[in-house]
Amino acid sequence: MFIVESMPTLDLAMPTALLLVVLTALFLNKRAEKKLMATVDQKEFKTRDILLLLVFISVMVSVIAYTSMVNPGGLFPNVLLVLFLSSYVTLLFTFSYVFSGLKKTYAQLISVGFGLCSLVAGLLSLIEPLADSYTNFRVIAFIIFSLLCFGVAVYEQIKSVSKQRWYIAAQPPALFVLLFLFFTVFYTGSINVWFPALLDVFAFTFAILIIMYLSSMFTWKTVSIFAILLTLLDIVLVFSGPMVAAAETFTGLGLPVLVYLPNIPLILNEVGGFLLSAPWIPISFAERLVAILSETGGFLVRGLGLGDFFFAGILAVQTYKKFGQKTAIISIVAMALSFGIWEAFLPEITGFFNIRGFPATVCIITGWIPIILWKLLTTKNKASSITEEPVQPPTGPLT
Repeated sequence: MFIVESMPTLDLAMPTALLLVVLTALFLNKRAEKKLMATVDQKEFKTRDILLLLVFISVMVSVIAYTSMVNPGGLFPNVLLVLFLSSYVTLLFTFSYVFSGLKKTYAQLISVGFGLCSLVAGLLSLIEPLADSYTNFRVIAFIIFSLLCFGVAVYEQIKSVSKQRWYIAAQPPALFVLLFLFFTVFYTGSINVWFPALLDVFAFTFAILIIMYLSSMFTWKTVSIFAILLTLLDIVLVFSGPMVAAAETFTGLGLPVLVYLPNIPLILNEVGGFLLSAPWIPISFAERLVAILSETGGFLVRGLGLGDFFFAGILAVQTYKKFGQKTAIISIVAMALSFGIWEAFLPEITGFFNIRGFPATVCIITGWIPIILWKLLTTKNKASSITEEPVQPPTGPLT
C-alpha cells in the first residue's frame, strides 16, 4: 500500500528506489537461486497455495485492523512485534547460513566488520545526545557482541572451516536485534537513530531477501494468478479501510515494513515541520519525528511497503524466466515509470475517493501488463510468420 498527503508533486526518489531494489534482487537471484531453492526443497506454489496465501493475507490484515481499533496498545501489538522480529531473524539467518561457506579470509573480514559496527554503536551510546537510562545496558550488550565477533575472527585463524558456519550466519540477525531493541524499544535519547536511516537500510535489505527467497517458489502461471488476485484484494482492503489500519499498527511498532524516503525534488512544509506522507502514523510517533527532524528543514517524506517491493520483484523474476533478461529489465523500468506517474497524481485520486491510502499494486501492475501483452503479441506474430513461410522445393538433381 502507498500512502500520500494531498499535495500533487513529482517524486523521483521512491520510483528510483523501486527500480534499484528490483534490479538488485533480479541479478542476485540469478546467482543464488540454486542455493536458495535447496532451502525450500525446490517446492513450487500451486494454484491452491496461492488462494490460501491470499486468504491468509486478508484474514491477518483484518485481524490486525480490528484489534488496533478495539484494543489499541494492548497485548496483540506486542505479539505482532515478536512474530515479525522472529520472521526477520529467521530470514536473515537462513540467507547468512546458505552463504556462510566462505573462505577463511572473507569470514574473518565479515566478523571483524560486524564487530566494528557493534563497537561503534556501543561507544556512540556514551555520547550525550544518545545517552539515556538504558545506556549502560546498551554499551555492555554491543561490546559483548563485538568481542564475540572478534573472537570468531581469531577462531577462523586457528581452525580453517570450509563448510557453512552457524556462528557466521548468526551475526547479521544478532546485530539487527540489538539495533532494533536498543534504538527503538529501549531508547529514550534525543536523537532518533533508528528512523529513517537504519530502518531504511534493513527495510531495503529485507525487501531484496524476500524477493530472492520466495520468487523461486512461483511459476509463470501462479505469479499471473497471484498478480491479478492480489491487486484486487489490495484494492478492496485499502478502499474499505483495514489495510490502512494495519499499516498504522506496523508503523507504530517501528518495524522495517515500510521504506521512507524524502520526496525529490525536496519539498518544504509551509510551517517548517516534518510533513509525513503517512497520515496514519500514531500521534506520539509522528510528534517525536517532527521534534527531531524539523530542524533539518521539514521535508516531505513518502513511505512504501515491503509487500509492494516484493510484488514488483516476483513479477520481474518470472518475466526474466519467461521472456529473458532484456524483457525483464524493460518491465522493471516500466513498473517504476508507472509508479512515478501514479504517484504524481495520487493526491487528486485519493481526494476524489476520500481515502487515506492507495493500493500500490495498481501502480505497479499497470506498468507490467503492457510490457507482457506486447511481448506475448510479438512472440505470437513471430511464431505465425515462421509457420506460414512456404517451404521451397529442392532445385538440385535428385540422387
